[in-house]
Amino acid sequence: MISRRACLGGLAGAVWPLGGVWAEPQRTRLVAMQHSAFPYDGMMPGGSMPFLDSQQNGLWGHTSTRGGFNTQASTYADKRSLLHVPKTFNPRKPACLVVFFHGNRARLEPDVVKRQRVPFQFDASRLNGALIAPQLAVNANDSSAGHFWTPDFFTRYIAEAEHHLAKMTGHPEKALAALPIVIVAYSGGYYPTIFSLEHGGATQRIKGVVLLDALFGEGERFAAWLDEHGKRVFFVSAYSSASKSENLALKAHFKPKTTRIAPWPAVLTKGTLSFIDASKAVHDDFVSQAWVEDPLAQVLGRIRLPL
Repeated sequence: MISRRACLGGLAGAVWPLGGVWAEPQRTRLVAMQHSAFPYDGMMPGGSMPFLDSQQNGLWGHTSTRGGFNTQASTYADKRSLLHVPKTFNPRKPACLVVFFHGNRARLEPDVVKRQRVPFQFDASRLNGALIAPQLAVNANDSSAGHFWTPDFFTRYIAEAEHHLAKMTGHPEKALAALPIVIVAYSGGYYPTIFSLEHGGATQRIKGVVLLDALFGEGERFAAWLDEHGKRVFFVSAYSSASKSENLALKAHFKPKTTRIAPWPAVLTKGTLSFIDASKAVHDDFVSQAWVEDPLAQVLGRIRLPL
């Protein structure tokens, strides 16, 4: 287990390799980034108030609707991202980058890597790509996006991740910078996702969006983005009972406009629009067990390259 001191105090660019049967150090790393969601001391969206809105015991922090008060030091200071590449990754062939935005109460190593097995599922999908997963709020009931609220930040974040991936793999950065991007969000990850879509600066590179029980808000914004870009991207939203009402509302938005809504498409390519009813699934287990086992592997495995 990585210590709290290493978690909070690492210099940008520092690397923590991951060991064990679930990850090979040369292919799966936690890298401290100069461009990270947190620390963030800017304003909330709309500029109404600062993100760090109060102090307790002399420590500044943020008060969220569901999570209450959390200090910056404990919750909003982890600069690391998870970077993972399969053994067979080759950006000179049709490939893509996958950005995974985790949900609430999550940490990269114990949750994204070990419990949800995201790198394992990525390999199992046999997708020719690389995985990038930023740490958001650490182990908190908070979907705050931090710097992902900032215009063009998503592009700068991806560029730095590509730099580290190039060093990991030996592939040139320019080859990685030419790859399309697929965004996958679980649960509260919907919030940084919609900001990254709307003004992250990488609109033309984004070719797919996958929501894994993640549509807990901003349905009108997702609808507007898809109205504009839906013909050139694929969109999949799978849901348990927890986000069913929001998904049905978004699905109803598209029903009068298209007959191409698929319940579980065999292939994901541009123009694919899919809503997957997994009402019996447990929200907390959704990334690893939903309408199928290892749903992330199943979704990524159906992506048709090139995008």
